[in-house]
Amino acid sequence: MAEAIEESILRALRKISRAIDLYSRKLASRHHLTGPQLVCLSQIARGGATTPSELSREVSLSQATVTGILDRLEAKGLVTRERNPEDKRRVIVQTTRGGRRLAAAAPSPLQETFAFKLRALSEAEQQEIEQTLLRVVEMMEAEELDAAPVLATGPVTAEPAEVVEFLDPDDSASSAGDDPDP
Repeated sequence: MAEAIEESILRALRKISRAIDLYSRKLASRHHLTGPQLVCLSQIARGGATTPSELSREVSLSQATVTGILDRLEAKGLVTRERNPEDKRRVIVQTTRGGRRLAAAAPSPLQETFAFKLRALSEAEQQEIEQTLLRVVEMMEAEELDAAPVLATGPVTAEPAEVVEFLDPDDSASSAGDDPDP
Protein backbone atom coordinates (compact mmCIF):
# COMPACT_ATOMS: atom_id res chain seq x y z
CA MET A 1 0.00 0.00 0.00
CA ALA A 2 2.76 2.48 0.92
CA GLU A 3 4.56 1.74 -2.36
CA ALA A 4 1.41 2.51 -4.35
CA ILE A 5 0.99 5.85 -2.59
CA GLU A 6 4.66 6.72 -3.12
CA GLU A 7 4.39 5.88 -6.83
CA SER A 8 1.19 7.93 -7.14
CA ILE A 9 2.84 10.91 -5.43
CA LEU A 10 5.90 10.58 -7.67
CA ARG A 11 3.69 10.53 -10.80
CA ALA A 12 1.82 13.62 -9.55
CA LEU A 13 5.10 15.47 -8.88
CA ARG A 14 6.38 14.52 -12.34
CA LYS A 15 3.18 15.78 -13.96
CA ILE A 16 3.43 19.06 -12.04
CA SER A 17 7.09 19.45 -13.04
CA ARG A 18 6.27 18.71 -16.68
CA ALA A 19 3.34 21.17 -16.70
CA ILE A 20 5.58 23.90 -15.27
CA ASP A 21 8.27 23.17 -17.87
CA LEU A 22 5.78 23.23 -20.77
CA TYR A 23 4.27 26.51 -19.58
CA SER A 24 7.72 28.06 -19.17
CA ARG A 25 8.56 27.05 -22.75
CA LYS A 26 5.31 28.66 -23.90
CA LEU A 27 6.29 31.87 -22.08
CA ALA A 28 9.73 31.81 -23.70
CA SER A 29 8.24 31.26 -27.14
CA ARG A 30 5.52 33.90 -26.92
CA HIS A 31 7.18 36.57 -24.80
CA HIS A 32 10.89 35.94 -25.41
CA LEU A 33 11.43 35.49 -21.67
CA THR A 34 11.97 32.41 -19.56
CA GLY A 35 9.93 31.91 -16.41
CA PRO A 36 12.76 33.07 -14.12
CA GLN A 37 13.37 36.16 -16.30
CA LEU A 38 9.68 37.04 -16.11
CA VAL A 39 9.61 36.50 -12.34
CA CYS A 40 12.60 38.83 -11.90
CA LEU A 41 11.33 41.46 -14.34
CA SER A 42 7.89 41.45 -12.71
CA GLN A 43 9.38 41.76 -9.22
CA ILE A 44 11.52 44.74 -10.24
CA ALA A 45 8.59 46.40 -12.01
CA ARG A 46 6.32 45.84 -9.01
CA GLY A 47 8.83 46.64 -6.27
CA GLY A 48 10.84 49.39 -7.92
CA ALA A 49 14.59 49.87 -7.94
CA THR A 50 16.44 47.16 -6.03
CA THR A 51 19.82 45.52 -5.66
CA PRO A 52 20.65 42.12 -7.14
CA SER A 53 20.98 40.59 -3.66
CA GLU A 54 17.58 41.96 -2.57
CA LEU A 55 16.04 40.65 -5.79
CA SER A 56 17.67 37.26 -5.20
CA ARG A 57 16.00 37.01 -1.78
CA GLU A 58 12.63 38.25 -3.06
CA VAL A 59 12.39 35.68 -5.87
CA SER A 60 14.14 32.77 -4.11
CA LEU A 61 16.92 32.40 -6.66
CA SER A 62 20.65 32.32 -6.04
CA GLN A 63 22.58 35.52 -6.57
CA ALA A 64 24.55 33.87 -9.40
CA THR A 65 21.31 32.91 -11.16
CA VAL A 66 19.90 36.43 -10.73
CA THR A 67 23.11 37.95 -12.10
CA GLY A 68 22.80 35.85 -15.27
CA ILE A 69 19.13 36.75 -15.61
CA LEU A 70 19.91 40.45 -15.17
CA ASP A 71 22.63 40.17 -17.84
CA ARG A 72 20.03 38.83 -20.30
CA LEU A 73 17.33 41.34 -19.30
CA GLU A 74 19.81 44.21 -19.63
CA ALA A 75 20.94 42.96 -23.06
CA LYS A 76 17.29 43.02 -24.13
CA GLY A 77 16.89 46.61 -22.93
CA LEU A 78 14.40 45.67 -20.20
CA VAL A 79 16.43 46.68 -17.12
CA THR A 80 19.33 48.95 -16.30
CA ARG A 81 22.04 48.52 -13.68
CA GLU A 82 23.81 51.52 -12.22
CA ARG A 83 26.18 52.06 -9.33
CA ASN A 84 24.55 53.56 -6.25
CA PRO A 85 25.77 57.18 -6.03
CA GLU A 86 26.05 56.96 -2.21
CA ASP A 87 27.81 53.57 -2.15
CA LYS A 88 29.69 52.67 -5.33
CA ARG A 89 29.92 49.01 -4.19
CA ARG A 90 26.16 48.61 -4.57
CA VAL A 91 24.40 48.22 -7.89
CA ILE A 92 20.83 49.42 -8.37
CA VAL A 93 18.59 47.59 -10.85
CA GLN A 94 15.47 49.14 -12.32
CA THR A 95 13.18 48.47 -15.24
CA THR A 96 13.21 50.52 -18.40
CA ARG A 97 10.01 51.82 -19.92
CA GLY A 98 9.99 48.79 -22.22
CA GLY A 99 10.60 46.47 -19.26
CA ARG A 100 7.64 47.92 -17.37
CA ARG A 101 5.44 47.57 -20.45
CA LEU A 102 6.48 43.96 -20.96
CA ALA A 103 5.97 43.12 -17.27
CA ALA A 104 2.49 44.67 -17.37
CA ALA A 105 1.52 42.84 -20.58
CA ALA A 106 3.04 39.44 -19.82
CA PRO A 107 0.95 36.68 -18.31
CA SER A 108 1.52 35.27 -14.85
CA PRO A 109 4.60 33.07 -14.52
CA LEU A 110 2.18 30.58 -12.95
CA GLN A 111 0.26 28.48 -15.46
CA GLU A 112 -2.80 30.51 -16.48
CA THR A 113 -5.40 27.77 -15.99
CA PHE A 114 -3.97 26.85 -12.60
CA ALA A 115 -3.82 30.50 -11.49
CA PHE A 116 -7.46 31.02 -12.54
CA LYS A 117 -8.65 27.92 -10.68
CA LEU A 118 -6.53 28.78 -7.64
CA ARG A 119 -8.06 32.27 -7.41
CA ALA A 120 -11.53 30.67 -7.55
CA LEU A 121 -10.84 28.73 -4.33
CA SER A 122 -11.55 30.16 -0.92
CA GLU A 123 -8.69 31.84 0.89
CA ALA A 124 -8.60 28.91 3.34
CA GLU A 125 -8.26 26.40 0.48
CA GLN A 126 -5.51 28.48 -1.13
CA GLN A 127 -3.62 28.59 2.18
CA GLU A 128 -4.08 24.83 2.62
CA ILE A 129 -2.53 24.18 -0.80
CA GLU A 130 0.31 26.57 -0.03
CA GLN A 131 1.00 24.90 3.32
CA THR A 132 0.87 21.41 1.78
CA LEU A 133 3.32 22.37 -0.97
CA LEU A 134 5.65 24.05 1.53
CA ARG A 135 5.52 20.85 3.59
CA VAL A 136 6.45 18.82 0.48
CA VAL A 137 9.42 21.16 -0.09
CA GLU A 138 10.45 20.65 3.54
CA MET A 139 10.05 16.86 3.33
CA MET A 140 12.24 16.82 0.22
CA GLU A 141 14.80 18.98 2.07
CA ALA A 142 14.56 21.45 -0.79
CA GLU A 143 14.16 24.72 1.13
CA GLU A 144 17.59 25.98 0.07
CA LEU A 145 17.39 24.87 -3.56
CA ASP A 146 17.43 27.51 -6.26
CA ALA A 147 13.99 27.69 -7.88
CA ALA A 148 15.45 28.30 -11.35
CA PRO A 149 15.73 24.67 -12.51
CA VAL A 150 11.97 24.24 -12.14
CA LEU A 151 11.19 27.26 -14.29
CA ALA A 152 14.14 27.43 -16.68
CA THR A 153 13.85 26.39 -20.29
CA GLY A 154 17.34 27.22 -21.47
CA PRO A 155 18.74 30.30 -23.12
CA VAL A 156 16.40 32.58 -25.00
CA THR A 157 17.85 33.60 -28.34
CA ALA A 158 15.69 36.65 -29.03
CA GLU A 159 17.72 39.69 -30.03
CA PRO A 160 16.97 43.04 -28.33
CA ALA A 161 15.37 44.30 -31.56
CA GLU A 162 12.97 41.34 -31.52
CA VAL A 163 11.94 42.17 -27.96
CA VAL A 164 11.40 45.80 -28.97
CA GLU A 165 9.26 44.62 -31.90
CA PHE A 166 7.19 42.52 -29.49
CA LEU A 167 6.78 45.45 -27.11
CA ASP A 168 5.73 47.96 -29.72
CA PRO A 169 5.42 46.72 -33.31
CA ASP A 170 4.51 50.25 -34.48
CA ASP A 171 7.61 51.81 -32.92
CA SER A 172 10.34 49.18 -33.43
CA ALA A 173 12.81 51.79 -34.68
CA SER A 174 13.26 53.17 -31.15
CA SER A 175 15.07 51.14 -28.52
CA ALA A 176 13.18 49.87 -25.46
CA GLY A 177 16.29 50.56 -23.40
CA ASP A 178 16.58 54.24 -24.27
CA ASP A 179 14.35 55.36 -21.43
CA PRO A 180 15.62 54.00 -18.11
CA ASP A 181 13.36 56.20 -15.99
CA PRO A 182 11.72 54.15 -13.18
